[in-house]
Amino acid sequence: MKVLISVMAATSILCAGIILAPLPAVDASDCTKTSVNFTPINDLGSGIYREFTGGLYPAGSNQIPDDHLLAGLESLDRIQPLDANGEPSPSGKFVLLSIGMSNTSNEFCGGPATNCAPESFVAQAAADMSVNQSTLVIVNGAQGGRDAVEWISPSASTYDVIRTTRLGSLGLTEEQVQIVWLKHANARPAVSLPDPNADAYLLESYFGMIVRALKVRYPNLQQVFLSSRIYAGYASSELNPEPYSYESGFSVKWLIESQIHQMRGGSPDPVAGDLDYNTVAPWLAWGPYLWADGTVQRSDGLTWQCQDLNSDGTHPAESGRWKVGTMLLDFFKRDSTARSWFLASSAATVSVSGQIMTPDGRGIRGAVVRMADNAGMIRSTITSSLGFYGFSEVSNDRSYTISISSKRYRFGSKKIAVTSDLTDVDFAGLE
Repeated sequence: MKVLISVMAATSILCAGIILAPLPAVDASDCTKTSVNFTPINDLGSGIYREFTGGLYPAGSNQIPDDHLLAGLESLDRIQPLDANGEPSPSGKFVLLSIGMSNTSNEFCGGPATNCAPESFVAQAAADMSVNQSTLVIVNGAQGGRDAVEWISPSASTYDVIRTTRLGSLGLTEEQVQIVWLKHANARPAVSLPDPNADAYLLESYFGMIVRALKVRYPNLQQVFLSSRIYAGYASSELNPEPYSYESGFSVKWLIESQIHQMRGGSPDPVAGDLDYNTVAPWLAWGPYLWADGTVQRSDGLTWQCQDLNSDGTHPAESGRWKVGTMLLDFFKRDSTARSWFLASSAATVSVSGQIMTPDGRGIRGAVVRMADNAGMIRSTITSSLGFYGFSEVSNDRSYTISISSKRYRFGSKKIAVTSDLTDVDFAGLE
């Protein structure tokens, strides 16, 4: 069970003790701590960590709920090139902006904002010709030494830095920011779950304040994708060691679940606050989940070796930055709510379409159609008023599994081999 904490009191302590005080020197990382024996949240599923259910989304699932997916697809439709005043323009731009602390900055860019390191996400995306290089601008707004509390107010100086030195230097404005990757942490946490004053609750409350602040600073913001921290078992400092790095994943999970619950008619969460994406907040969803238990392979093979981190065991080394950069690139290229703005229009060559029907042949409106590749990456869409659906920019010479979700009817899945355009991949439901 989540509990309400005294956010203002905790904030005062953090403001007084973290940012202003110089950081002490750190020892070398402890490479013997190859595991902390926690199960990654995406592998935990309906299992329990200290009273709390796993899974990235509600009910132990890693799959975004249909209603929240639909809202994400609707937010996707609102993303478009804008001029400096935020008005639609064929010659305009839209910005994907990172928000976070030093780790976020290292992984997203890894260098000066105008000269990102080659292993970083920004550099990998710039070198990938399948990525939209015409209307999308990727900007690193994350700042070293600025943990979550430094971002909770829309008037915080961290946002002024972005406006002036990150966006302004590229001829961009706050009105053009429409997507954010948010990865944050609290410096020097001291209380772990399940304590009612655990840092995970404080971080969740900060996340709530941050996404509302983002909506104030960036009025055209549509989507925020969140990630929690990487493995910190090798850490030699108290900056953000385990179990706090792992538990930050629950902060993200609870934040997103709070928005889902509220938009289904529930009250705003007492910790996360108001997250209504029709008024005060953007639409929220998981980006790539980055934590794995050291050298213990996650279900998808991810591990964190000691050499993937710098000598403090906290900040990613070159190989660690490459891992996160690659995971971000793969996520945005494949996720149903992102790929249409992230990829260039010529990035794929074929399409798959069909109709979802009742047993007697009538089209079903609002059914969710999912298409998964062999790597488990899923694209989703919603059927039209007559039951038609379509996926464009599909990589050919691959096989995919298509499945359907409908409130009333049951459907079997269908495996297809894609070598050219497919136009009649139809499904008829069962009562």
